[in-house]
Amino acid sequence: MLHVAEYIWLDGRKPTQQIRAKSRVLRLPEQVDITNFPIWSFDGSSTNQATTTGSDCYLRPVYFCNHPFDNGFVVLCEVLNDRGEVHQTNTRAKLRETLSQVDCNPWLGFEQEYTLFENDRPLGWPEHGSPEPQGPYYCAVGTRQVFGREFALVHQNLCLEAGLMYFGMNAEVMPGQWEFQIGYRGGHESADALKICDQLWVARWIMHRLSEDFGYDVSLHNKPMQGDWNGSGMHTNYSDDFMRDTIKGLDAIKQVMPYLEKAHSQHIQVYGEGLEKRLTGLHETAPIDQFSWGVGSRNTSVRIPKSVWAQGSGYIEDRRPGANADPYLVAEKLIQTIAQAAQEKHRSKL
Repeated sequence: MLHVAEYIWLDGRKPTQQIRAKSRVLRLPEQVDITNFPIWSFDGSSTNQATTTGSDCYLRPVYFCNHPFDNGFVVLCEVLNDRGEVHQTNTRAKLRETLSQVDCNPWLGFEQEYTLFENDRPLGWPEHGSPEPQGPYYCAVGTRQVFGREFALVHQNLCLEAGLMYFGMNAEVMPGQWEFQIGYRGGHESADALKICDQLWVARWIMHRLSEDFGYDVSLHNKPMQGDWNGSGMHTNYSDDFMRDTIKGLDAIKQVMPYLEKAHSQHIQVYGEGLEKRLTGLHETAPIDQFSWGVGSRNTSVRIPKSVWAQGSGYIEDRRPGANADPYLVAEKLIQTIAQAAQEKHRSKL
């Protein structure tokens, strides 16, 4: 049968990569797997990934799902250079390499915040001045508090149609600001790191594609509006076999904190463009130059949920990553710090 295959990939824009996409029609069997999608080329000189004298780059399909806008599939690809080697902008390959070196089965969950803009203003903002101070907008209901719910609901349904591990969504602290989550929902689902990162990028692509239908601009800026307003983050939930252990999980969680503190500056470097505008120590953040952790605290770099503390096992929430961070880089740095250093140097003593 003939199906539309939308190939999507990350370009070479700095400091924040963007999603690119192009589609083709393929004749596919009834039962489709990733091998049915061929490697395809594109003009890398137009995506900051090659020069015009050697512009061919290649798309290697690595993940696919149902196409929520069309009769076909969304095909996420890694980028290869003109020699068929991993391109220097291919951050997914870095995560793959790190995962190949660990055996603690890391799981991830992402809380992706974003802001909807129309005519250069967030939805719900007056033409002049600012709305009422933040407070009544978070998880709110009602026309005076909520702006953009139709977009958020359509995005939710499209993610579910695509087959993503969509966890939920809510209105955020600032008018026009929203959050959705991709991650573990219980049962027999596996929230392995590579799959969850792939799915977040697909969910972002769906979000940007949907914005074309609504005429909105979707902003992942870390501080979309200056002033006494929360920024936008991508809180990252992490767990592994050690942390999920029902007997020693809490010990494993506490023992990785010194490693996270030691590597704090390295994490900050890959946690998003303009992060210093968000991590100020105000608006539910910790200062960018200080590492801290706490139980149930949203003014720390890393939060241990009270439920995890009470039951003695579970996960941690890294509150530092910004809304525009690359989930592959965030995951790679967390796994490198926790699963390698902590496992090798300390967890063997548990």
